Amino acid sequence: MAKTTGLAGSTKLNKIIYWISTLWLALGMLSTAAVQLLKAKSEVDLIKNLGYPIYFLTILGIWKIMGVAAVLIPKFPLLKEWAYAGFFFAMSGAAVSHIASGNSTTDILPSLLLLTLTLISWYFRPADKKIISVNQ
Repeated sequence: MAKTTGLAGSTKLNKIIYWISTLWLALGMLSTAAVQLLKAKSEVDLIKNLGYPIYFLTILGIWKIMGVAAVLIPKFPLLKEWAYAGFFFAMSGAAVSHIASGNSTTDILPSLLLLTLTLISWYFRPADKKIISVNQ
């Protein structure tokens, strides 16, 4: 039987949680990046309502695609940390922007879902995807 060291130990369940959350995170980031890069009318209206310039959609879309690539490709743990940090800042910033603009809960939930997936994926990432691995 495998010995675990807490909630994020290296068990089969933890790997399943990591991959499910990471794949859903990647799908969510890629789909939102696509509508941002294509400048879908709903996204343009939303970004204007939040008070940001339209070119911000291009920046976010490109960063999200690069972040997904960084999280999914093997190795490069430091790059993965930066990608997770970028996802965290982008999604927490989106949630706060919606709240500050007085938007409805339905407008806030997608960013909170992606923020939650970011945290779960980061927390359950395998040791080989971390910058520092504690050897016992």
